[in-house]
Amino acid sequence: MTQHTDGVAGGADAPRPGAASGSGTPEDTVPDELAFDVADLPGGALGALEAVLMVADEPVSAVQLATVLALPTIEVERLLTELVGDYRGDTGRARGFELRQVGAGWRIYSAPAYAAVVGRFVLDGQSARLTQAALETLAVITYRQPVTRGQVSGVRGVNVDGVVRTLTTRGLVAEVGTDPTTGAVLYGTTGYFLERMGLGSLDELPPLAPYLPEIDALDGVDTAEGDRR
Repeated sequence: MTQHTDGVAGGADAPRPGAASGSGTPEDTVPDELAFDVADLPGGALGALEAVLMVADEPVSAVQLATVLALPTIEVERLLTELVGDYRGDTGRARGFELRQVGAGWRIYSAPAYAAVVGRFVLDGQSARLTQAALETLAVITYRQPVTRGQVSGVRGVNVDGVVRTLTTRGLVAEVGTDPTTGAVLYGTTGYFLERMGLGSLDELPPLAPYLPEIDALDGVDTAEGDRR
């Protein structure tokens, strides 16, 4: 990009700032080289880190960020922690967004406190992306995974083959194995699901499972009805 080339100093053989020298552990060495030093940019390394996070369409790992910025991974992790506190308001005004670690990466999200406002903006004049049937099916899979289509149908009382295919196509659920007794396909949620929900793991889900029947109570549904692809 233009801003990357404007700051280049010297010829092609000129030494490039940020290059690692000497020996050291992988965590202490610079994973890549740039034609300039991010510390010389407006806002320094923090500003460069924010710029990358603002255009990321999925969580980015600290290692990947370190490679892009040509900084040691341990330094990038320190900067990420600093940004988390900064956005939270530790050093001033709390922001309308926050930096979260989701799964194995980092991404900027709108802050939960503004969910109602953001929801109005996103959904105003639009229909929900998932139907009620899809949301109910996704909830059963989320809280009872790994689970078969037959077992989900047993909970909902309707055939869910088409809905499960839709959820699979959208990347929210995926095949995670087969039932050892019946051979039926087992489904579970994906990393993309966690990302869309803004969760680091399934342990962060609100307590809804007690309201759903135990899967053991649905034994035999796959044998009786089958679980065809």
